[in-house]
Amino acid sequence: MTEPGNPGPDPNTKTPALVLPPGSCDAHCHIFGPTAEFPYAPDRTYTPPEAPLADLQRLHGILGLERAVIVQSAVHTTDHAALYDALGRFPGRYRGVALIKPDTPDAEVARLHEAGVRGARLHFTPHLGPAPSMETIQAIVAKIRPYDWHLALHVAGDGAAEHEELVRSLPVTVVIDHMGRPDLRAGLDSAPVHALLRLLDTGSVWIKLSGADRLATRPPSMADSAALARKLATHAPDRVVWGTDFPHPNTHGFVPNDGDLVDLLAEIAPTAEARERLLVTNPAECFGF
Repeated sequence: MTEPGNPGPDPNTKTPALVLPPGSCDAHCHIFGPTAEFPYAPDRTYTPPEAPLADLQRLHGILGLERAVIVQSAVHTTDHAALYDALGRFPGRYRGVALIKPDTPDAEVARLHEAGVRGARLHFTPHLGPAPSMETIQAIVAKIRPYDWHLALHVAGDGAAEHEELVRSLPVTVVIDHMGRPDLRAGLDSAPVHALLRLLDTGSVWIKLSGADRLATRPPSMADSAALARKLATHAPDRVVWGTDFPHPNTHGFVPNDGDLVDLLAEIAPTAEARERLLVTNPAECFGF
């Protein structure tokens, strides 16, 4: 059963007015189930509606997205069966981000890489469980470094500032999800926003301009989160990628129409050249398409 606060995506996806360039990539999305084939983990922290690969493909067809980075969800934890299935069906079209542990066998990491996984994700958000210890982080880095994977970090609030030194210390590429999820009620001159800008200056950190709906302080308007995305994209145009975050899991309240998210790109990346870089060139470099 779906729990309150997990309503699922808007099923009536609008065809966006903005036409995306060929090869455009959704750099952050998920698949859930179908649970008859790919059951949810018993120890999951939330229960979203099913959103199988067929739903994602339908969405991308409407939006004009040809590539995607499928991020393993905490709902499936370290059981990557659904991700393996998606990557195997469309070799070269999709990349993956995995959830691994210090005791994940090296052979499993190798198998994930062969399938198309190019990163591992760590959560620093309390609703998804306790933050990893430094020992855990180091063990996971040791497993992914031989494959040149990135480490995806999911932080929120002041997390970008609180974990800035950790990010700087990591000997791998770091990708920060959902613009670091700062509290935009503090505006664009806050400590976490400045930390994001400094981290972009290192040259080894990327930021996903996803989650505009999660950051918006006055939904359905997403003007404030679009302004943050544009600030980041203007500051480091070669170190940003964009994603829908479909099917918007663990959402409380506002759920955007994904067509509106695409049209928001006209504000975030207002020129064709900027959108080509954000949607095609940068994801190809970051995720190895």
